[in-house]
Amino acid sequence: MAEREATWRPMQWTGDALILLDQTALPREERYLECRTAEEVAAAIREMRIRGAPAIGIAAVAGLALALRGSASTGGDWRQAFEAAARLLVSTRPTAVDLFHGLERARERIVGATDPEEAAQVLSEFVKELLERQWAIDQAIAEHGAGLLPRGARVLTHCNTGALGTGAYGTALGIVRRAYELGHLDHVWVTETRPRLQGARLTTWELRRLGIPHTLIVDGAATWLMSRGEIQAVVVGADRVAVNGDVANKIGTLALAVAADRFRVPFYVAAPLSTFDPNVSEGSAIPIEERDSAEVLRLGEAWIASAETPVWNPAFDVTPGWLITALVTEYGVVPSPDRPKIAALLAASGARR
Repeated sequence: MAEREATWRPMQWTGDALILLDQTALPREERYLECRTAEEVAAAIREMRIRGAPAIGIAAVAGLALALRGSASTGGDWRQAFEAAARLLVSTRPTAVDLFHGLERARERIVGATDPEEAAQVLSEFVKELLERQWAIDQAIAEHGAGLLPRGARVLTHCNTGALGTGAYGTALGIVRRAYELGHLDHVWVTETRPRLQGARLTTWELRRLGIPHTLIVDGAATWLMSRGEIQAVVVGADRVAVNGDVANKIGTLALAVAADRFRVPFYVAAPLSTFDPNVSEGSAIPIEERDSAEVLRLGEAWIASAETPVWNPAFDVTPGWLITALVTEYGVVPSPDRPKIAALLAASGARR
């Protein structure tokens, strides 16, 4: 693997701007955005120009830093400006808990600040810290997860969980990357991930850059592949993990988990601690984002159904913990996750931080 690909990052922070690779333009164009206000960051998140739970959390903190820089230049009550920006950012994507965690931690960081310049600088340094920490988190998850895969594994992954989704090395796709580097991985099956095609557009783009053998399939082909013995493991990401082990992830994940259980295929979820929500007791309490019907009715600019067709478009579903072979975190592997195991993990990780 070329050194450029090993260290490439699609999200960069200059202190005055958040520079993002526009994921809506991929794979046809590599176009970067410069977000210089909280409003521009919020728009990028809402429009999915940046997506993936860890990346969204970091971007939100950057948005707050930009709001404080703007307040410093215009005057006014900077703490009110901070809270207004926080409300705007929190409204963009309700399911990914990393966003909420990032905003709360940013609020804690500026408690002792006396003016907007100081607060903005504190958050600017925090964004840099988060980006570096995410790289370490992703690589730890990759090491733990790669060890679960047998040599010659042919794995299936859903949506996009690589560098584009974390701003660093990747979570579930990070496991794939590391397994390939170790010589354990033979092939990756990539679901297209309707309706926004993150697998088709983004995951294949990343795998191609990395030189990892892969094949794109329609979402409905995954069960057939499992029934034929073509898949040795399913590896997916997480947007929120409840304390009983239930996981919210991209719509279609539950169907894959059910099929994997039926055909006895290990089902692994890569979940950094930032995706765990200690305030949510079970998956049914996780808010599920519902998105614009046009995402289903159109393919690009082409209408594939009448504009009057009723649509239900949840962006996520919830997979119960009992269908999950293991959660893979930066602190290790949690087999057959349940309430006592999650409690022990959160307690141990808190003590080690």
